Amino acid sequence: MTDLFLLEPEPQPAWFPFADARPISELRAGVWLVRERWEAIGEATSVAIFGPPHLHAFTEAGVPPVREPGTVDGPAIVGRSDFAPSGVQPDLGGGAARLVHEGETIGWWVPEGERWKGAAGDWPEVELDGLRLHGAYDLVSALEHFLPPDAADFTRERGDGVPDGCIVIGDPADVIILGGGVEAGTVFDVRQGPVVVEQHAYVMSGSRLEGPVYVGPGTQVLGGAIRASVLGPRCKVRGEVSAAVFLGYSNKAHEGYVGHSVIGRWVNLGAGTTTSDLKNTYGPVRLRLPSGTAETGRQFLGSLIADHAKTAIGTQLDTGTVVGVGANLFGASRSPKQVPPFAWGDTRERLTREAFLTIAERVMPRRGVTVSDEVRGMLGAIYDHATSPIRS
Repeated sequence: MTDLFLLEPEPQPAWFPFADARPISELRAGVWLVRERWEAIGEATSVAIFGPPHLHAFTEAGVPPVREPGTVDGPAIVGRSDFAPSGVQPDLGGGAARLVHEGETIGWWVPEGERWKGAAGDWPEVELDGLRLHGAYDLVSALEHFLPPDAADFTRERGDGVPDGCIVIGDPADVIILGGGVEAGTVFDVRQGPVVVEQHAYVMSGSRLEGPVYVGPGTQVLGGAIRASVLGPRCKVRGEVSAAVFLGYSNKAHEGYVGHSVIGRWVNLGAGTTTSDLKNTYGPVRLRLPSGTAETGRQFLGSLIADHAKTAIGTQLDTGTVVGVGANLFGASRSPKQVPPFAWGDTRERLTREAFLTIAERVMPRRGVTVSDEVRGMLGAIYDHATSPIRS
């Protein structure tokens, strides 16, 4: 069995707002988490994530512990979290190797009997197919790059068939229902790619799913048009969603448009919350970050919303809005383009640590997640890091 170790990038503004609350390896690049993409190409089991101190208390089902980087004994793969493999398994051979993509080292193969101690720049090169991620905004590019082949892979599965009373535009074989429920009156448009509905998911009448679309386990689609998007586990989604990633356990249960956006875990979008994803000039989107700006090079980019953030009804989010972990948006209908972590409405106040923990203790059990001492410790560490004077 091959072990997998994920190497997080050095802290940098480009990964705001998500890096405050979770490892980069636990973000979605297409249907799958970055970690899951590395596990697939190495047929490996994740052992640890080498990451920053504020995430050493990170705990989530299925996620290995986060700790300081150390030596690695083979057989193992060490993969960078800011690279998402495509799924094509490399020919690793018998000797130690540096995994490279377009001339850049993005990982290492450590065979049995070898030890990885760091860069290992003299190891032979093996090319690995995939996508280099330069910041949080590239998760939208990863969605566009990986979702079509990821969804197509599911057509190998024997699904449950399309329920009576549904409308399919395209080949019915591209509707893959894997134990989910679908009401009559649902429209599947699979001309541009398959639609996948995972186990225990539920799609209500009045929904239009335009592939490629992935509806994760336990997620409820409550109506509206969903196109070219990934909805992670245990979400509730209604309204118009286009080219968006929901990491999981988040609510968008009302009308409103979310496009070319990434929505973290435990986010609640109030009724009518709407993102803009195209500037009036049709020019490239620039992000405002805590330490300056970032040029994304993208024409279409909506909002990047970190874990545990919440918006009031009628919130309007400009093109390229970045919302920090735990922020609460209310008061002004149009938010600033960069919202600090744990912001409290349009005041200059900040949500307190104890209030954040109290809210989490109310919210998380609603999705069957117990707020244990370990989870409280993780949330407290996230709050302390995101509100530290160095970050302010």
